[in-house]
Amino acid sequence: MSSITSLGVGSGLDLNGLLGQMQEAEEARLEPIAQQVESQQVQISAYGEIQSALSGFGDSVTNLNDPSLYQSVTAEVSGDAVQAAAGPEASPGRFEVDVQSTATAGNLTSERVEYLDTIVSTEGGELALTFANDELDHSVDIAADSTLEDVRDAVNADPDAAVNASIVFDGEGHRLTFMSQGTGEQASITGTNFAELAEGNLADEPGGTIGQPGQDAELSVNGIDITSPTNQVEDAIQGVTLDLQEPGSSVITVAQDTGSIREAVTGFVDSFNELRDTTDRLTDFDSEEGEAGPLIGDSAVRTIESSLRNELSAGEMQDGELSLLSDMGLSLSVDGTLELDEQQLDSALANDPDAVAGFFAGDDATAGLAGRLESTTEQLLSSNGALEGSINSAENRIDSLGERFERTEQSIEQTIDRYRTQFQQLDSMMGQMQQTSNYLTEQLSGMGGGQGGGGGMGGMM
Repeated sequence: MSSITSLGVGSGLDLNGLLGQMQEAEEARLEPIAQQVESQQVQISAYGEIQSALSGFGDSVTNLNDPSLYQSVTAEVSGDAVQAAAGPEASPGRFEVDVQSTATAGNLTSERVEYLDTIVSTEGGELALTFANDELDHSVDIAADSTLEDVRDAVNADPDAAVNASIVFDGEGHRLTFMSQGTGEQASITGTNFAELAEGNLADEPGGTIGQPGQDAELSVNGIDITSPTNQVEDAIQGVTLDLQEPGSSVITVAQDTGSIREAVTGFVDSFNELRDTTDRLTDFDSEEGEAGPLIGDSAVRTIESSLRNELSAGEMQDGELSLLSDMGLSLSVDGTLELDEQQLDSALANDPDAVAGFFAGDDATAGLAGRLESTTEQLLSSNGALEGSINSAENRIDSLGERFERTEQSIEQTIDRYRTQFQQLDSMMGQMQQTSNYLTEQLSGMGGGQGGGGGMGGMM
């Protein structure tokens, strides 16, 4: 809108102030539209909060609907001889493990070289490494003029050497030690041609090679003797990996992982109650503040609440018998939140874990409670769901209100421009009238002065 600057100059009236008041009155028409836009934006934000809470609830029921949750087991170990980890194939049971010896790696120490900077191999060659398992036999290329450290580095740089090389000082000279990378008898290094490669460059008293063969682990599980080349034993107990620590005895108890199930049920209850708290806050009327929630009476929220409540209230048929929430230690309270009786849940898990799995995850033919809730939540959050529809409606109303706001602004501008033109015409007209009035006043004043002079002449006569 153009600025108001010179109105009232001709008439002497405060037309600028009057036009400003009229403009303020006209612009008041925009306030209800802006308030409606703000209200729609608040609703969209509230829908977003519900979407977030409903999505969190959806994650919890997806977790509860996973069949592997009810198949998981744990392995508890007493004793320090072994550690154990149970996989999904493990079956519940109790196993006594007695470790006679753990698996060790073989090592071989070469002949002695007096000084570290001594050239071990003048012409270079191949360092042959032999093992109990001849499939591991390998030769490492050694460069000419290599010192003991150069030989060590060449061995460690060769990925097929199957040993780790290091240098030790035995008090009289330096030796190269080869430690098998694998444990057990077959992985053990048994020989090397180091003395031939370093012929003429060994210490005056080179000493002989020193070997310590690797050994297999020996253990028993429930009295059954087992030999293993490694301390990681994976096939002694089906589905259980044993990690041998030291000679001794341990007892392994494999049982269903009820802790994970209990955690999943607790997460389900917490996420549902969080969703419930969110909807309550957004749909309640605050009597103290006299303010209504942005979604009070909202149909989308009612749809969500009724859909979830219907699923929670329905029972599950298992083997011809009806199972209810209460059988799992769950109940809907008066305020609509879920409550969990952990003792009842633990009892159900202990007495009939299959029934708990069937109630929540169902079977191949029928979905359980978590499966139905998962489908319901996915539908509610879908592009065709109640929430997305309400958000789209609110966004469309904002677009419509924006167009209405723009039209109203244009109408106000046209109205003020019309008033300004009329005020300018009024100002001009009153200015002209003022000029005419001034002119007439001057003329009349002049005529009055002439009559007074004539009277003076008469008096003289």
